[in-house]
Amino acid sequence: MKSNSANILVVDDDPGNIALIGEVLHDQFQVKVANNGPRALELATISPQPDLILLDVMMPQMDGYQVLEQLRASPDTHDIPVIFVTALDTDDNELSGFRLGAVDYITKPVMPQLLLARVNTHLELKAARDSLRNQNDWLEAEVHRRMQENDLIQLVSIRALAHLAETRDQETGNHILRTQAYVNSLARALCEHPDYAELLDDHSIEIITRSAPLHDIGKVGIPDHILQKPGPLTDSEWKVMQTHAELGAKAIELAELDIDQPVEFLTVAKEIARWHHERWDGSGYPDGLAGNDIPISARLMAIADVFDALITERVYKPAMSPENARIIILKSRGSHFDPMLVDTFDSVFDDFKNIALRYRDPPETG
Repeated sequence: MKSNSANILVVDDDPGNIALIGEVLHDQFQVKVANNGPRALELATISPQPDLILLDVMMPQMDGYQVLEQLRASPDTHDIPVIFVTALDTDDNELSGFRLGAVDYITKPVMPQLLLARVNTHLELKAARDSLRNQNDWLEAEVHRRMQENDLIQLVSIRALAHLAETRDQETGNHILRTQAYVNSLARALCEHPDYAELLDDHSIEIITRSAPLHDIGKVGIPDHILQKPGPLTDSEWKVMQTHAELGAKAIELAELDIDQPVEFLTVAKEIARWHHERWDGSGYPDGLAGNDIPISARLMAIADVFDALITERVYKPAMSPENARIIILKSRGSHFDPMLVDTFDSVFDDFKNIALRYRDPPETG
């Protein structure tokens, strides 16, 4: 009955040495033997893999140094500890072994008690390393799981807030899904332009896309008689409606005050909520920003929002065809919209049409 379940691989071309070492170890360990390098490499990969290898240096075909090099080169055997057991006892020999990654060096003739002590020491060290590695793997997996969970909670929270605004404005339908997809398509294409590559890497595109559904969150603060009016707004009503941009940005800003550190998606969501009605020529609202002073996130949202508004039916207007909406946006190049964004929109126009079709509003029933 073995007192230890560890597996030891003994590699030596001398049957006498194998017999001696095997006799020392067999009462406590599971022992496998190989009398040459190629066989040792084979046994090192067979399950159960050795927990420790006792490796002779001077062997035909492959010496111990060559065997160790191949063990360390393979991911499957890289972490198996190797003790050289050899008659070579110079400092240079020991240094060569340690440089290649051996964990210890025992000279022949082998002293049984010393061999057992070294073997047990390195098995304990391996067990500790394995335990630490397993713990680190678990911690990494747990961190990943929690990050995914937090990410999902964030996405659901954003969508819930966007739907809250939607419940106040019965005509928006799948507007938030379509505009989010438009923004992503436009940003993905625009990032290939050298003037926008630094603004739109994969991470920033993800944040902008994630934040896009909150662009109209401020509509929650617009009175029902204006927000749900079944027809065009008067000038005074329109001025009230325009306040939704500031209301949305202020609501997000209040949320930021409740936390100890900046949250990137809230910063971008605030930009989009406040400035997606600004115009390239400075005639938009609420702040009259112009050109590149308008954050890229808001410029992207502006095209997405207007395109969707044009192709969506309202009680006071019919839906426009995507082709006619495209014409209007192209004519607004350099006035309402960033010229480069308009050119990019034109290049991905088919994507916009496909998105509009994929997330079209369900037909009214009753």
